[in-house]
Amino acid sequence: MSATLAQAPAPQAPSGAHLVAPRRSWRQPVVLWVMGLLALAAFGLGSPGGTSSTFGLSAAGQAVQLPDLPLPTRPTALVLALVGLAVAAVVTWLVKERRPVSVWWSVLFGVAFAVAFLVWAVADKQISFVSLLQGSVFLATPLVFGALGGVLCERAGVVNIAIEGQLLAGAFLSAVVASLVGGGAGVYVGLLAAPLAGLFFGWLLAVFAIRYVVDQVVLGVVINVLVVGLTSFLYGQVLVQDGDRWNQPGRLPRVPVPGLSEIPVLGPVLFNQSIVVYLMYAAVVVLHVALFRTRWGLRVRAVGEHPKAADTAGIDVNKVRFRNVLMGGAMAGLGGAFFTVGSVGAFGEEMTAGQGFIALAALIFGRWSPLGALVAALLFGVAGNLASVLSIIGSPLPGPLLLMAPYLATLFAVAGLVGKVRAPAADGVPYKP
Repeated sequence: MSATLAQAPAPQAPSGAHLVAPRRSWRQPVVLWVMGLLALAAFGLGSPGGTSSTFGLSAAGQAVQLPDLPLPTRPTALVLALVGLAVAAVVTWLVKERRPVSVWWSVLFGVAFAVAFLVWAVADKQISFVSLLQGSVFLATPLVFGALGGVLCERAGVVNIAIEGQLLAGAFLSAVVASLVGGGAGVYVGLLAAPLAGLFFGWLLAVFAIRYVVDQVVLGVVINVLVVGLTSFLYGQVLVQDGDRWNQPGRLPRVPVPGLSEIPVLGPVLFNQSIVVYLMYAAVVVLHVALFRTRWGLRVRAVGEHPKAADTAGIDVNKVRFRNVLMGGAMAGLGGAFFTVGSVGAFGEEMTAGQGFIALAALIFGRWSPLGALVAALLFGVAGNLASVLSIIGSPLPGPLLLMAPYLATLFAVAGLVGKVRAPAADGVPYKP
């Protein structure tokens, strides 16, 4: 099959097209320069002089305790702002020379900007850097599952706007099943039940988008509204009326990995988490290898890029799409279990609070790659957790602005940091054999 695809004739460019240079896009450099100058003025020059920002580098109870790290606020913020401006200069040069801009330049800029903001916000105070990162990985988990569900769908050519609804459905079913089963095993049964809810709404998406060729964006919005209405109705009529029976799922305990959890800094961040976080690690690795190193992944990418060529090579395009949408729905549903058995310990009305749409942003920022989606989701997780931490220690920023932090980070990332990206060529395009 690989040989057949390789032998397929490439589309011919119009005469003289090879002489036309690719069109420049200055959006990313402009946004980087604006944000870099903002970091320099607000976090660097605007930091109070003679103060330090102190970060704890060890978790409580670790065998190896590292000393706290005090950083001079203004010099550190200035250096990080200059790093961001240097990245902006490099990206500007790359765009000017019409060279490809790696996503890692955006990641480096985002990290420098975020740490500069953190140093400025923690001036004359102290926070635990380990706890901040640990909570960020935890909060990024549903975003990663949602983004992976989108990768599975969109790599096969189906737009999945219904991630928000699939997350919410998974959260609801996991809470109900875990409550009914009860006991120590209840949370694990609820975790296993969550993908079934996502699978069902993935099936609805697949049937109407692939078989009946309904507009995929409109269909995703409709499914989201359907799930919100259905779960809100059942929450008010059942879960509120008899919460002790229907809405007491409990929470998954943290499971430290022996040895690895004692590694300074990274140990408690990565290896002292609940089982749903470890499942997220496994899902990213397995899906990345499957997409880019297996025959199945080649078939999926062929269907998403050139379905006609894939059909000619003997691949059943719509069957591949149908299966991928089902798997994507199940993946997003598994992420929904985070909100109930993984985090809160109960179902709340519309508790996903737009996380499915942030997962879509992570999918785009990660350029339809599992590893890229992981990095993007971690950045958004840091933004969300940082808002909570700063509100506790008394940040100079007003509370409503802190609540907006993850959504503002999403807007900046998609609007400028991500640069020019290209979705799979047949994404959202129905295929009729």
